[in-house]
Amino acid sequence: MQLHQTNWGIIEKSKWIVKLSGAPVAIISVILVSISLFLIESEEFGPVFIQEPDDVIFPLDSDEKKVVLHCEARGNPPPTYSWHINGTELDSVVDYRYSFIDGNLIIANASEVTDYGKYQCKAENSYGIILSRDAVLQFAYLGAFSGKTRGGVSVREGQGVVLMCTPPPHSPEIIYSWVFNEFPSFVAEDSRRFISQDTGNLYISKVQPSDVGSYICLVKNTVTNARVLSPPTPLTLKTDGVMGEYELECFALGNPVPTITWRKINGNIPKKARLRKSQAVLEIPNIQLEDSGTYECKAENPRGGTAFKGHLQVYTLPQWVRMINDTQMDSGEKLQWECKATGRPRPTYHWLRNGLPLTSQGRLEVMNGELTIHKVHQMDSGMYQCVAENKYGAIYSNAELKILASAPVFVSNPIRVIATLGKDVSLECKPRASPKPRITWKRGDRRIQPNKRIMLLRNNTLRIVNSSRADEGNYVCRAENQLGSAEMTAILWVKEAMRVELSPTRVEVTVGESVVLSCKATHDTSLDVVFQWFFNQKLITFQSDGSHFEQSSTVDLMIRSILLKHAGKYGCQAQTSADTVFAEAELLVRGPPGPPGVVIVEEITDTTATLSWTRGLDNHSPISTYNLQARSPFSLGWQTVKTDPDPVTGDMESAIAVELNPWVEYEFRVVASNAIGTGDPSAPSRGVRTKEAVPSVAPANVSGGNGRRHELVISWEPVSEEFQNGEGFGYIVAFRANGTRGWKEKMVTSADSTTYRYRDETFPPLTPFEVKVGVYNNKGDGPFSKVVIIHSAEGEPREAPSDVKAYSISSSEVRVTWKPPNPGPGRPRGYEVSYWKEMEQEESGKKQKTVKNETSMVLTGLEGNSLYLVTVKGFNSIGQGPACAAVTVRTRKAPPAQPPTNLMWIQEGNNVSLSWDPVKAKDNESDVIGYMVLVKQEGRGHNQVTRTINPSTLLSLPEGGTYIIEVHTLSEGGEGAVSSQVRVVTSSGKLKVTKSNQCSVHCLPRSLTWTALLLVLLVPSASW
Repeated sequence: MQLHQTNWGIIEKSKWIVKLSGAPVAIISVILVSISLFLIESEEFGPVFIQEPDDVIFPLDSDEKKVVLHCEARGNPPPTYSWHINGTELDSVVDYRYSFIDGNLIIANASEVTDYGKYQCKAENSYGIILSRDAVLQFAYLGAFSGKTRGGVSVREGQGVVLMCTPPPHSPEIIYSWVFNEFPSFVAEDSRRFISQDTGNLYISKVQPSDVGSYICLVKNTVTNARVLSPPTPLTLKTDGVMGEYELECFALGNPVPTITWRKINGNIPKKARLRKSQAVLEIPNIQLEDSGTYECKAENPRGGTAFKGHLQVYTLPQWVRMINDTQMDSGEKLQWECKATGRPRPTYHWLRNGLPLTSQGRLEVMNGELTIHKVHQMDSGMYQCVAENKYGAIYSNAELKILASAPVFVSNPIRVIATLGKDVSLECKPRASPKPRITWKRGDRRIQPNKRIMLLRNNTLRIVNSSRADEGNYVCRAENQLGSAEMTAILWVKEAMRVELSPTRVEVTVGESVVLSCKATHDTSLDVVFQWFFNQKLITFQSDGSHFEQSSTVDLMIRSILLKHAGKYGCQAQTSADTVFAEAELLVRGPPGPPGVVIVEEITDTTATLSWTRGLDNHSPISTYNLQARSPFSLGWQTVKTDPDPVTGDMESAIAVELNPWVEYEFRVVASNAIGTGDPSAPSRGVRTKEAVPSVAPANVSGGNGRRHELVISWEPVSEEFQNGEGFGYIVAFRANGTRGWKEKMVTSADSTTYRYRDETFPPLTPFEVKVGVYNNKGDGPFSKVVIIHSAEGEPREAPSDVKAYSISSSEVRVTWKPPNPGPGRPRGYEVSYWKEMEQEESGKKQKTVKNETSMVLTGLEGNSLYLVTVKGFNSIGQGPACAAVTVRTRKAPPAQPPTNLMWIQEGNNVSLSWDPVKAKDNESDVIGYMVLVKQEGRGHNQVTRTINPSTLLSLPEGGTYIIEVHTLSEGGEGAVSSQVRVVTSSGKLKVTKSNQCSVHCLPRSLTWTALLLVLLVPSASW
């Protein structure tokens, strides 16, 4: 058995392994955690722990050689601290290794030899002393295995074997595992192999040839994580003949591998218990005292079985059942404290006062968990601790005892009491004093003697019954103890009783109306009166209820826009310093009826539902009619249904909903109405489905057409599930050629179908058919739609377009034109143009479709001076028709790449004469057919375009501003490259011409710009 100390309390971990010949070994893990907290605070008080020291396990090989034990307490005045080890006080002056920071203890260069033990923190102030729980300081280490070579183990195949670990010295717990042959090949636990975490031994219940090898025990410290390996233990197989008899142990050894079962004698195994390691381990988490008992482990295989019984005894750290609390007492009173704890073994108790033990002597009695002090004195004040402990630890309950001692003192003096004539009045006498004072009352110079009308109560209150004017005057209460005396004067006035009148006392109104309740009080004019209004005994808060309640300056209550919830009792309370009077009035509110009670569906058919309900509140106006409503997955919310009888009068509590749809799930509710209005609906009934019936609604919008050649396409709008009336719903499609007699009928089994296609190679395109579509379900056939005429499909286009022509527009564009095929079945709805280069395959070419039924198209993005093949075919919704024979077309040569150069211009007046060098096309370029001059005024979106066949032109610039001018080459292949831009900036809206007819001459060579300024400034510009 092992004990483990943690920060939370004592954990007892009991593992037992029992070995019997032919009997299994049983392992039980037991864990217990105990926690206790307390916190009490007052204005001036003795020490109370905030943090007590916890157990510490310190690794010896740690780089940080300091151990810190924490302790913190609060108190007023603040407490001071000292520490004890194994009952001896630590002195930081004598041993420099100890230091104190606040309440914490720091141990430098800690060593197991000098510092191992139990530590206790003591906190004290002028009110007393308290001791903390014990904290154990342990040291973690892991030694090395013995270096002695281990002998081999030889066993026959099929027998069991135990390999011993024999761990080195260590503290605290270690974890065991085994390495097979070489690290890190670990032995895996299963139904055949088991590693005890108590001894470290490896159990193999049935040895196999694969088990032969070298075994090494590896142990790991749980705190330091240090690991060490044992010398290897060789395992070999004996080969000297027949196997002997089996020896079974628990953990069970055997061949075949035995199975293990568990049971608890005279009880059930706890539900929280878990079986691990092939049922060899029974683990009971969160162990409790009730888990104690006798457990049986049974091991069985086909050769037989055996069992072992073991008793589990659960031990626990004490836990508080009753604790002591801070107490204040008067001197001379009797103190009786009791503390009580549970635990096993049963805890013992002792008491401490200011950290020192208490024993029975004189006025003080100590009996187990009870402490009694007779006639307490001031010297008994201090900090008390009840300690409950057993072999697993101790717990502390702390409390402060304060003994009060003071002469009588009255907080309020004198006091004024106003009584109501004819009623009882009480004059209280409550001095502060300790010990309790002796009380006497007097009026004037005479001591008051109790009688039938004037009584002195046990709490020293003077009570006057049926007070009168004669009782007015001064009353003196005298309090006296051994520390002094004090007097308090009570001045009594007796006033006339107050009367309150509330009108009207009962009123009926209708929802939406308003009413005023008037409250008047008759009282002594020397007293102020305060009014309060109540609704059903609850105070009305006008700030939050102001939308309906309003209090006028005359104390009347106005209730505006009354609702049903405002019905009830209204109270007016008038209060003076002498009296409180309460009067009530009842308000009845007429309104629409309340919701009817539960709606029950008593009978259901395919189109009706019999409903019943219970009456709701009529809200003071008789119910005139009921309205029945239904809701289905197909309705837009709740809908009123027809009823039998109609109408449903207010004295009825059942009716039949009629004209429902078959095979639809409905919910029903009932709404009541009266002369004032319609009320809230009842809660919905449970959902019910009407019974099935033959369909009654035929498909709508039967139509058709299109489709492929020799195909008749029939379509319709599907019937909503709401009108399918039952399961197995489908459609019957009937059709016949126009003029024939017999109908062909086809079944469509899908309720969601909207189309049926019928194919027959014998009928020509556009053959007219008479068509109708019916419905059916499991109950039978329903109606057909009206007969409509639908033509069979005309098919895809049959002929190719004719007169197809293609001609080049530019170096990248070709226009294609054609004529549609002859009218007839298979009319095209559009055309597709295919084109590809002469050296390419048609499949790699490109295709373009017309938007509608156009008969021309411009192909763009082509290569210049290239031969293309072009075909055209028609298409419609059925498919594509045949293509025409391919036509050829060659795109024009590309436009000249050389732009116009050497731009020159002459500025005269508002005219600009512009000229440039002619552009000559190369052999692979289109001939020049002219030039295009673009003029754009900055800030305007409009361009001025001038075309000319000559390398010059005359431009007019009528407006002032800045102009951009550029020249393009025109050719059969399209527009050529653009010239450099020139910018013209004018200084006025209109150019002026001098008398000498001066003009400006400008030129724009390739690499130089020369500018002369007269009236116009010309500069080059970036392209725009």
